[in-house]
Amino acid sequence: MKHVRLGIVGLGNIGKFHTSYLLDNKIKRCKLTAVSDAFAPSLEAFKGRGDLKTFANCEEMIRSGEIDALVIATPHFLHTTIGIDALKNGLHIMVEKPISAHKADAERLIATAKQHPKQVFAGMFQMRVEPRYQKIRTLIQTGEIGDLVRINWIITDWFRTEAYYASGGWRATWKGEGGGVLLNQCLHQLDMLQWLCGMPDKVRGFCQLGRFHNIEVEDNITTYLEWKNKATGVFISSTGEAPGTNRLELCGTRGKLVLENNKLTFTRNDADMIEFSKTSASGFAKPDVWNVDIPLENAANPHAVLIQNFVDAILDGTPLIAPGEQGMGSVELANVLLYSSLIDDTVQLPMDSEAWEKKLNQLIAESRHEKKVIQTTAEDFTKSFNR
Repeated sequence: MKHVRLGIVGLGNIGKFHTSYLLDNKIKRCKLTAVSDAFAPSLEAFKGRGDLKTFANCEEMIRSGEIDALVIATPHFLHTTIGIDALKNGLHIMVEKPISAHKADAERLIATAKQHPKQVFAGMFQMRVEPRYQKIRTLIQTGEIGDLVRINWIITDWFRTEAYYASGGWRATWKGEGGGVLLNQCLHQLDMLQWLCGMPDKVRGFCQLGRFHNIEVEDNITTYLEWKNKATGVFISSTGEAPGTNRLELCGTRGKLVLENNKLTFTRNDADMIEFSKTSASGFAKPDVWNVDIPLENAANPHAVLIQNFVDAILDGTPLIAPGEQGMGSVELANVLLYSSLIDDTVQLPMDSEAWEKKLNQLIAESRHEKKVIQTTAEDFTKSFNR
């Protein structure tokens, strides 16, 4: 194989975004050869475009012989079934976030991928190539910040209107999405949280369902996390708060990192704060500090970077930036923080995937929420990418 024939299933916001740079030939050794969507009007813009094939049925596209690899950009619950079908039919897969709607489904998808080791399984977690988070990770891994003791992330600038939730019948429903702000808006931040700090040992969630909108899932959350080394964290988010905040603060024994308003600052202790506390003769002394502003910039089209990496992995065996199985961490965090709130108790990790699947199926079965779908105006959703 000298180039990859790529297909995309799901032509909503993110699916159409992927087609834009693929059709402009921005990815080397790759060609978009087929697209699929069950909603017929979504296919109209792609008909008659050279040899690009359109399919109303994804199963037909998977079996068509027109593609070598598939980008899955459908509503959440379809990620697992389509991913498994594609793998069993010899295709490489790139799955948009989340890799599955819940942990039990993610386990099924990952198990199938392990049964097909020759196929590449990648996740679209593009924040991993953003320089800001790469710099933070380097400072943590090299010990510059010392041992982590506190992690706070307030990301409440996800403001969404009622029109947003009414734009799709699957949005903000237990059956169609499997959750709200945690599973939809915050997946990339939850991926960053575990990529930077590792998975917590236990969590306690406080999630409000339909606090600001006429929806049945969570749109306002405050959660507590604790790691094995006793570091503590708070993760707060909402789609109903304006103007909102996006502030990540990581405190270690050698200093504090703050990422806010596209600015990364490092207040570095001259000495480890624990050692200083043990050895100082003064009761009110503090370590001297250095204040450092760390320059940063946004990655140029990080989605395309991950697609190129996906293609290179298929053709050359290049290591993946975001292996699909690593998508389990963000799915588990989104699930367990909500599950903890619903059962009103602290949950130890790893969570019981069967327990959450049972609870979610109960929520789906007992749902009486009636949703009215309305047409919305076209908007530039890419403004939400750089966070």
